[in-house]
Amino acid sequence: MTSIERTAYPRFKQLITARELHVFFTPSEEERAWADGAADSDEHQLALLLALKSYQRMGCFPKAHDVPEQVVEFVRRAAELPEDTLSVYGSERTAKSRRSMVRQRCGMSYDGPGARALAEEAMRVGAASKNNPADLISIALEKLVEAGLEIPRFSTLDAMASTVRARVNEEILAGIRERMTGDERARLLGLVDVVGLDGRTLFKSGPTSTPSAPRCWTAPSTTTICARSPATTSSPTSSPSTGASAARPSSR
Repeated sequence: MTSIERTAYPRFKQLITARELHVFFTPSEEERAWADGAADSDEHQLALLLALKSYQRMGCFPKAHDVPEQVVEFVRRAAELPEDTLSVYGSERTAKSRRSMVRQRCGMSYDGPGARALAEEAMRVGAASKNNPADLISIALEKLVEAGLEIPRFSTLDAMASTVRARVNEEILAGIRERMTGDERARLLGLVDVVGLDGRTLFKSGPTSTPSAPRCWTAPSTTTICARSPATTSSPTSSPSTGASAARPSSR
């Protein structure tokens, strides 16, 4: 599973500053009046305000246990609700109805199939040049935000990125195989065949190294100096240090 921290997926930070709380999670008077008129209890009012402010900030509805207590406490005090008020809904049907109200207020529409289709297409195009699932998820998020669609859950995008990446990689490998000749395929498959008594393969052995020819250059004294590859055996009199010494101009 891809780490959510490596993607651009919206989430609550571990430490939220006082300024961020004030800017992003303070309900306006109009929002408080709207939530008070829509909810039939303090608990529902707090849950509705948390859903509204989270949706405005992140573009999706976080699970109740993912909302930091710091945010819950701040919104509770801003709404002037009793200290013992909990953010809960009476049923899943109520929670679903409240999410629809939040979307309507924010001018958003829920189109799960459309969002998933757009995300998958964005990942498919991006996978031609990127192989990291975190990058594919971030590409899909950008397209979803541009289209004004609600962001699917991270687990949905994560599973989608793995599937799309595997499919695109298979297509790329199939294309490479089609362009190879029969001899090239045979040579490639032969790299894993065991050769010799040491159990090594051609892939592990690598190319056979051969001694390279001496490399020569001309020193300022016009004396030519040759340095042999370490793979070759040189006589003590032709060592690089000796050659360098002989190349120095004699002092007069």
